[in-house]
Amino acid sequence: MDNRHRQGGFTLIKLLIVVAIIGILASIALPMFLDYRVRSYNVAAQTDFVNARTSLEAYFADNNIYLY
Repeated sequence: MDNRHRQGGFTLIKLLIVVAIIGILASIALPMFLDYRVRSYNVAAQTDFVNARTSLEAYFADNNIYLY
């Protein structure tokens, strides 16, 4: 068989290996990403509560009464 007539390219096995590796990496990275996202939402909510408390305390300092 003459190699001059052989076409280059990827074999099916090589493509399947690449797809499997990408799938493994995605299955590891996705849960970590979702966990980071949940943690960032929690931090944002805590920050909002601290800001609300600060605002209420500033209002109380000015008016000697809390908002209802």
